[in-house]
Amino acid sequence: MLVHPNFNPVAFTVGPLQIHWYGITYMVAFLLFYWLATLRARQPWNAAAGWGRREVEDLLFWGVLGVILGGRIGYALFYKFDHYLSHPFEIFAVWKGGMSFHGGMLGVIIAMVLYARRHGRSWLQVTDLIAPCVPTGLASGRIGNFINGELWGRSADPSLPWAMIFPQANDQMPRHPSQLYQFALEGMLLFVLLWLYARHPRKLGQVSWAFLFGYGLFRFTAEYFREPDAHLGLLALGMSMGQWLCVPMIVIGAAMWLRASRQQGQ
Repeated sequence: MLVHPNFNPVAFTVGPLQIHWYGITYMVAFLLFYWLATLRARQPWNAAAGWGRREVEDLLFWGVLGVILGGRIGYALFYKFDHYLSHPFEIFAVWKGGMSFHGGMLGVIIAMVLYARRHGRSWLQVTDLIAPCVPTGLASGRIGNFINGELWGRSADPSLPWAMIFPQANDQMPRHPSQLYQFALEGMLLFVLLWLYARHPRKLGQVSWAFLFGYGLFRFTAEYFREPDAHLGLLALGMSMGQWLCVPMIVIGAAMWLRASRQQGQ
């Protein structure tokens, strides 16, 4: 049976400054986004719409703000509302950990709406450009989760070849390495599917809604292998908080993609 290597979360130090692996994965995520969004901006139909390197740099700045602020606030609202209601200033203690993808996504959507309004664009035009560039960042973040030995999976059959013991769980139970499942599903597989789908011009909103549906579906699936948050457990219908947050993503993504598909023209 495999045992999690229990990596040192600190990658290296520079004097008194500690550089954590998780911070490095965030940096990798932002660099990948910049590279991929630049490639997207060079596609003829996107270049004709006025996208270029400078616009991508602006989008990256707004996106970073949305990810960090939205991810942290979303974690406080969705996962530890009572705790942060009693200790509101701890919301700013980002070094203690705690980020929510769903909150980060809402933060990015708000940031993109503000960007679109400022530059006179449709917000769906903005999100259509960036949607295929997001999953690689999600994949990078899941590698950070695995290195940290956090967000481990539910119990697994010991005969499963990749079942893994996570010492951080303080038990000897074989578990699914769910971080790697999420890396593969909502990270790499979603990236490949969206990148191929967006290789040709699509109707307004189709790429964005495909991302919303695809992420919701893959995350919902992966949650069956991920240990629910200890302070929440499983909620109604035996589903986790992550799954309940994915339900509206799946429904809205599918409905809006169909609506966009029926629109005339591009």
